[in-house]
Parts: sequence; C-alpha cells; structure tokens
Amino acid sequence: MITGYEDGGLLSPGWAGSRVEAAVADLAYVQGLLDAEAALTRALAALGEAPAEVAKAVSGAARAEVCDVRSLALRARAAGNPVLALVADLKAVLPEEYREFVHRGATSQDIVDTATMLVSVRALDLLLADLSRLEESLAGLARTHRDTVMAGRTLTQHAVPTTFGLKAAGWRSLVLDARDRVRAVRDALPVQLGGAAGTLAALGSLDLVSAFARETGLAEPALPWHTLRTPIADLAGALAFSAGALGKLAVDVLTLSRTEIAEVAEGSGGGSSAMPHKANPVRATLIAAAARQAPALASVLYGAMAAEDERPPGAWHAEWQPLRELLRVVGGAAEHAAELVAGLRVDADAMRRNADLTAGLIVSERLTSALGAVVGRARAKELLTSLAARVRDGSRTLAELLAEQREFAHLDLDALTDPAGYTGAAGVLTDRALERR
Repeated sequence: MITGYEDGGLLSPGWAGSRVEAAVADLAYVQGLLDAEAALTRALAALGEAPAEVAKAVSGAARAEVCDVRSLALRARAAGNPVLALVADLKAVLPEEYREFVHRGATSQDIVDTATMLVSVRALDLLLADLSRLEESLAGLARTHRDTVMAGRTLTQHAVPTTFGLKAAGWRSLVLDARDRVRAVRDALPVQLGGAAGTLAALGSLDLVSAFARETGLAEPALPWHTLRTPIADLAGALAFSAGALGKLAVDVLTLSRTEIAEVAEGSGGGSSAMPHKANPVRATLIAAAARQAPALASVLYGAMAAEDERPPGAWHAEWQPLRELLRVVGGAAEHAAELVAGLRVDADAMRRNADLTAGLIVSERLTSALGAVVGRARAKELLTSLAARVRDGSRTLAELLAEQREFAHLDLDALTDPAGYTGAAGVLTDRALERR
C-alpha cells in the first residue's frame, strides 16, 4: 500500500492543472476557513467588542501556508469537520489574552459555510473570466461564418440548410445564459453566522452579522441558513446549467469533427497510444465528460436540502466534496472550452460539400412549396417522394430529374436546389443574437 501521497488529479484531466484546481484545493479551503475566522474577529473589533490590535494579530496569523493540512484533515475526524482543530492551531500562535476573541459566538458550521462561500466566489470569478473569453471567441466565429452554409441535422440526418454562424451564435447564447446565472449566484452568496442553533444568542446583535458580511465581502443573509440551503442549491443549479451549456458546444464539435464529416477540428488534437495518424478532439471530450458528471454532483447538493432540525447530521457534511468537485469540473470545462474555440478550425468547403451530399434533397421542403405553386402541394410532395428514391440510388441530382418534368421548365431549378438559397432567417437571427451583451 502506497502511503504519504496526496491526490494529484491523475484521473481528472478535465480539471488537473486548471486555475480552478488551485482555487478550491485543500490549502485554498484552509485559507477560506482562516479568512472567515479573521473576518469575524475584525467584525467584533469594528463593533468595539474586541481590541483593534487583536483583529490585526488574528488577520496576520491567518495564513494557510503555515498550516499542516494533513494534520488538520486527520484531526477533523474527531469533530466531523476541521474547524475545532484549525481554531486550536490559530489560538496557539496568538498571545493568550487574544485567544478569547477567536471564534467568539460562532459555531463550526458558520465558519465552514462562510469559507465555502469565499472559496466558491473565488472559483466563480475564474469561471466567469473563462466564459467571457469563450463568448468573445464565439462572437467572432458567428460573425465570420454568418453566411457559411452547412447541413442542419435533426435526429442525426440532414434536415434543411443552416449556417455555421447561427450554430456558433447559439453556442454563444448558451454561454451568456450560463454567465448570467453564475454572476447572479456569485453576487448573492451570503455569509453564515447564526451561532449554535441559528438564534444569534451568543453573538449579541444582528449588527455583528452585518459587520461580518462587510469584512468578508459576502452578502448579508436575512436569516441564518444552517438548514435553509438555498445558496448551495443555487450554486448547484448555476454550475450544472453551465456544464450543460458547455456540453452542447462540445458534443456538436465532436460530431462535426468526425473523420467522415470533418467540418471542424480542434486546433491541436490529442494523440493516440496505438494509432499515429489520429488527432483526437481531446478538449471537447473532456468538456463532454464534465457535462455528464455535473448533474450527478448537483443532485447530491439538491438532496442535501432536506436538512433536519436547526443543524443537520449528514446532510450538511454531504455537500462539501460534491460542491468542490462541481466547481472543479465546471471550471476546468470552461477553461478547456475557451481554449478549444479560440483554436477551432472551421472548414467551410467541407460544410458545403456535405450540404450537397444529398444532391438537392436537403431543400425538398422548399421545393414542396415552389413546385406546389405549379402543380399543387399534394402532387408536388408525391413527385418529390418518388424522385428522392432515384436520387438516393445515385441516378442524378434532384435538379436534373426535375428538369425532365415539362411543367417545371420555366423554373430555375439549379437555384431552387442550391442549399445557400434556403437558409431562411439564419443571417438575421445571427445578427440579432450578436446584439446581446
């Protein structure tokens, strides 16, 4: 059995090495706990309930890098959380007369919840930065390819023509939806301070909650939320939505980068251990993996909302790891997505070739109306159904077969069967989507 080795993210390539990894790592979490304790002491000092020099000393001593994280983790087993051990270590480096002002009136959940909010805000700031980078790249793609024709696919088959610009605009719309949700949640994440059972009995007054919120930079809650887990549920929802939004982009890239489609490609694909010719769409793969993991992680957080009494045994504790993993998974996916789209290669010629694969059948919806104006819709649909079978057999193009029908001799059949002439309002829709900021 190997001992003494900490998790290095070996099986988590989606977030290993990302900025969010460090933002939610053990050391970052310990710093969040210490920041919460220091902010509480500063809040006491701001209300005249602790000497100013104590608040300064506690803030100066609250440095995670001097902590033994492994020792804290092992000692946390006795209390079910790391706060008691951390408070003991913090007090040990302070003069004895200062120690009574550390953790005064708070309960362990106040500190852990506040630290969780601080860590989450810091991670969400990184996520938002990557979503912003991603949105800008997608806007550029949408503008560049506003009129780039490609096959629209429904139920895996060619349906009607669309444009790559509209597809990119759709990806961007989802990213903006994710950004708005994450930003709203981040700005509303509250401090936690309720004391032993959420009554503030040992804290003196509500003024301390206000002061604590100011010192942490978090929102002030209307009530202690020890068993009212709206902030955690809101986080879960925003993060799960973001994973799904990024996942939509990823699965489209995976489909369009298949060898037989080859309409897009990652700027730098990954290699294969067995097949030297391959350039795998690794970033899109990792993003898709995140989209599949996030809902399960979020479901644990939603399940923890059923938290009994004024302090729950188990429900609160069940949140910690899934929330951190959700931050990691989504933060890593956003970083990969920003890099993926920045380097995405788009093959407009391949898109056009693929749109022409059905030799005109992709515009059969258009032709039903155009030919129906000449021979009636029922006859037009019957004729197109018959001719479609011959086109699929490889006989000729739909335009060539229609040209044999004398009643359509006056029509410009090449133009009517050109996919570029039947993209509807794709360009206008793209322009409208790009107006959103």
